[in-house]
Amino acid sequence: MKLARTSALISFASLAAITSSTAMADDTGWYGGANIGRSSATIDDARITSGLAGTGLATTSIANRDRDTGYKIYGGYQFNRYLGLEGGYFDLGRFGFTANTLPPGTLNGNIRLRGFNLDAVGMLPLSEKFSALGRIGINNAQARDSFTGTGAVNVTNPNPSKRETNYKLGVGVQYALNDALAIRAEVERYRVNDAIANKGHVDVVSVGLVYSFGGKTQHLAPRMAVVEPVFVAAAPEPVVVPPPPAPVPAPVPPMPMKVTFSADSLFDFDKAVVKPEGKQALDKFAADLKGTQYSAVQVTGHTDRIGSHTYNLKLSGRRADAVSAYLVESGGVPSGKIAAKGVDGADPVTKPGDCKGSKATKALIACLQPDRRVEVEVSATK
Repeated sequence: MKLARTSALISFASLAAITSSTAMADDTGWYGGANIGRSSATIDDARITSGLAGTGLATTSIANRDRDTGYKIYGGYQFNRYLGLEGGYFDLGRFGFTANTLPPGTLNGNIRLRGFNLDAVGMLPLSEKFSALGRIGINNAQARDSFTGTGAVNVTNPNPSKRETNYKLGVGVQYALNDALAIRAEVERYRVNDAIANKGHVDVVSVGLVYSFGGKTQHLAPRMAVVEPVFVAAAPEPVVVPPPPAPVPAPVPPMPMKVTFSADSLFDFDKAVVKPEGKQALDKFAADLKGTQYSAVQVTGHTDRIGSHTYNLKLSGRRADAVSAYLVESGGVPSGKIAAKGVDGADPVTKPGDCKGSKATKALIACLQPDRRVEVEVSATK
């Protein structure tokens, strides 16, 4: 009985060795991965300067915020060892600028870029484990802009947004840690449009992990072999170790910032009830605070110099209280971290002599518009 089983084993092994076919490694199948890294944007300072000049303002300086953290999550199908198709979701981060003007004022702009991409990915094996890669494809990015102005700068459209499709390019390298897991490093360029007809690009340098859902198989070339009779113990079933999760960026404390809202955009004249369009601006501000770390929020209401000191002090206080209450109730700001106060017209934006007269004429009310405002100052966690 034992001899018959051994003979059958030898015959089967000999047949398998003779009939095995010649083939390359099977590199096809589905895969998924995630990358994270540094993103950098090109901000068109010349266009900002030109836009301000068109409104009669001279630009004295521009401070750009053109670096952030970007990431992408993707999946794809490898048709062979040289070509694959990949799609995914990306978040390029948040960028912005602050422009100072003459007459005195500031223009603050911010943009958030997120969307989807579809790429053809070419692979060039350089060794058994190391490969170079290149990609070309399209990205559909949504640009969400926000603008605020102080002093002489008046913003007519504070929150434009737009979605457009553009090209993207990239190169990189990949190293296989095992048959299922690889580490990838890439440099990519995303062509993007913002929501006010400006065009530019964002470059992302990132690293990440790629997981293949099908293992590779190697096939032997045909050859005759002399098979010695052996007794082979059953091999234990392989244990598949899942890949480690993609790294998640830790929340970064925001820089201290002060945002100024025009009182005319938040309230009707001589009123302290937040208008619907004012609620939209406050919703955008509260959304920017979510996920960040801060220690305190100070809301300060300002009026112009028209009217009595006592009345203006009460009106500025009621407006500050209204903004504070809305940020707590609808914006999710903790009530213990926010404070509100009114300061009458003691800290005007307009200069002495800019607006002449004391009677509440339409011309004087319009001239003193920059003084009627609500300032929200955020203090970063130390």
